[in-house]
Amino acid sequence: MTFSDLGLGDAVLKALDDVGYETPSAIQAATIPALLAGRDVVGLAQTGTGKTAAFALPILDRLDVSQKTPQALVLAPTRELALQVCEAFEKYAAHVRGVHVLPVYGGQGYGVQLSALRRGVHIVVGTPGRIIDHLEKGTLDLSELKYLVLDEADEMLKMGFAEDVETILADTPATKQVALFSATMPTAIRRMSQQYLHDPEEITVKTKTTTSATTAQRYLIVSHQQKIDALTRILETENFEGMIVFARTKSATEEIAEKLRARGYSAAAINGDVAQPVREKTVNQLKSGKLDILVATDVAARGLDVERISHVVNFDISTDTESYVHRIGRTGRAGRSGDAISFVTPRERGLVTVIERATRQPLTQMQLPTADDVNLTRLARFDDRITAALGQTERIDGFRDVIAHYVRHHDVPEVDVAAALAVVAQGESPLLLEPETEQQRRGFEDRADRGDRGARPGRFDRDERPERRQRPSNGRMATYRIAVGKRHRVEPRQIVGALANEGGLSRGDFGAIQIRPDFSLVELPAGLSQSTLDRLSDTRISGKLIEIRLDTGGPSARRT
Repeated sequence: MTFSDLGLGDAVLKALDDVGYETPSAIQAATIPALLAGRDVVGLAQTGTGKTAAFALPILDRLDVSQKTPQALVLAPTRELALQVCEAFEKYAAHVRGVHVLPVYGGQGYGVQLSALRRGVHIVVGTPGRIIDHLEKGTLDLSELKYLVLDEADEMLKMGFAEDVETILADTPATKQVALFSATMPTAIRRMSQQYLHDPEEITVKTKTTTSATTAQRYLIVSHQQKIDALTRILETENFEGMIVFARTKSATEEIAEKLRARGYSAAAINGDVAQPVREKTVNQLKSGKLDILVATDVAARGLDVERISHVVNFDISTDTESYVHRIGRTGRAGRSGDAISFVTPRERGLVTVIERATRQPLTQMQLPTADDVNLTRLARFDDRITAALGQTERIDGFRDVIAHYVRHHDVPEVDVAAALAVVAQGESPLLLEPETEQQRRGFEDRADRGDRGARPGRFDRDERPERRQRPSNGRMATYRIAVGKRHRVEPRQIVGALANEGGLSRGDFGAIQIRPDFSLVELPAGLSQSTLDRLSDTRISGKLIEIRLDTGGPSARRT
């Protein structure tokens, strides 16, 4: 099956071709036709199965760009997910003229969102708390809404957004089409679907997430700009026989293969644009050893079984766990051992947890090979070449007289002649890398940590970029009081989730949490800015404004 078989229009199909998507995942194949037919849908599928495209593509296919009030609303539990969904919509809408998508979440100034809403927005992607704020202020008009999506509905309920979600659902037209996606079906989700969805089609996708125990799975945190250099170092230090490098798009496969060839590696690309005869010839070259590295998209490598494949590298890690399992299944087959290495950018760290949970196998974080690691490998291979040459007795005997003649007539030690011959054999490229200083090493790691900040130029204007989380330089904590407690049935995880989402905080910014009958005490970094406190004040937990303020009763003494 292809995406064109699902009934999608040419503009959307062209965007999918641009990003290299060739066949739909199981959730996409089942959901897209139902949504295009106007049915409400309940989709039960794990994170990483391709749910975003499952609802984004049919929405874009039927969008009326002449209507300036929001036609589609997507609710997501966290601002990170909201941004990911927003970026996906923009990517899939590349050939749909005039589409405006707006992310709405805590941590971003209201001014940017209000300006965009006044200009006209077709699709709003946001967190429940900030959507409720706009509805109460009268700045978000959902009266002409046609499509509503609840993404990761079970997570929204866990974070205490149940009342907010129901308030939003009740404030939208009864004629809207609703798609609800959830990894599980707890009672609350079942009740919500029965109350707010009309005769929904229930779609359950069970992922095939078994990975071979003989395949060692590792990952490397690396920025996008550093991936080629990181891949080169891995190729230098890993003892591989044959390798498949997976890239997300067709154009990326060609670019990576070209850069590897420029570095002296035997590499070729296969993707959906490569003719079948050429593809078969390339695979045969890999099998015979004439080719060592194959750079491929998912579909191009489907069904590929080459005994020489000792390593798989996910140059672009897959967001679909089924695709991940398929990729690493190209090695470690029939009981053989294999290695799978995934490049993970800082913003993709969460995918590691998703993959581990889905496959029920751990991924081990690895460090980038150092210059010393590369040099040790180069020296070992140089030794191996000398040893192999010494085994060619007849040819060695033929050169002994030549070397002895040179030594006699030039009065040069034999070891110097051997070193000179090594220089001739090596050519202009140095055998060893310059040793790295600790500062250079730390610099590489620091770049990896901040590598994706601003990696998508033009995605946000300067004042639209998500605020970096605030962390006190002295590490001091202060106790804050919020106006929700036991009688509001709150739990620590709801407090952490809501405050982290709206205030741009990380879980490491939280200290002790005490939940009292009518309020709770939360330790947060001392000296939070007033703008952060203002945003947190607009946060709701269990439908109630938290009214955060500095507590004057002293720090909390224990965790709850």
